[in-house]
Amino acid sequence: MLSIVLPCYNEEQNIESIVHSTMDWLKTKKFPSEIVIVNDGSTDKAGEVLQKIIKSFPSVKIVTHEKNLGYGVAVRSGCDAAKGDIVGFMDSDGQFDPRDFDRLLPWLENFQFVTGRRAHRADPLVRCLFGKLLGAMNFLVLGLWVRDINCGLKIFRREVWNRVRPVHGVEKLFNTEVFLNLKSQKISWRHVNVPHYPRKAGKPTGGSLKVIFSMFTELKNLRSAKRKSD
Repeated sequence: MLSIVLPCYNEEQNIESIVHSTMDWLKTKKFPSEIVIVNDGSTDKAGEVLQKIIKSFPSVKIVTHEKNLGYGVAVRSGCDAAKGDIVGFMDSDGQFDPRDFDRLLPWLENFQFVTGRRAHRADPLVRCLFGKLLGAMNFLVLGLWVRDINCGLKIFRREVWNRVRPVHGVEKLFNTEVFLNLKSQKISWRHVNVPHYPRKAGKPTGGSLKVIFSMFTELKNLRSAKRKSD
């Protein structure tokens, strides 16, 4: 079975079309599949939209956080709830096309974890600079260098998730901890270039100076936690 996890926070304007496009893509596959949506404490009408969705698609699974716990926790909750032996996750902001999982899937024959890399990022300059800053901080603090580490299109085998599941920096450094675990356990992974599309509705989160400073603190905390656990 293939499971697609969709973390959702205040995406009332995007989530319905994302579910429809994901469902349409999954219908082209010859194997069983499921969609798992995590409502991460949305304060807009996303919850109402999700109730409408499950009336149309009863097979869609909804995981609900009563309050906003952060992107990483939402993805982790969705991956934990997923039943597939192959699990993918995709941001619900409309900046990725589920059909682009077809670019990643073939590589699972030779690699255990495959991540997208936005060849041309369709984001405001400040978010692009924030991504480069995070990459530099990952390298300086943790010795980890991964281009476009936070790309919101990834797919992997279920048994890999059980080995790389984040427990320390999950709120803001979810992807950083995943790749640290991939590196420490010598799990094979690969980048694949994917398209990235402009956000059509809603507002992005993250990228403020407050987030940047808190992320640097979390990086140091993650480094200490990993040293203690090694």
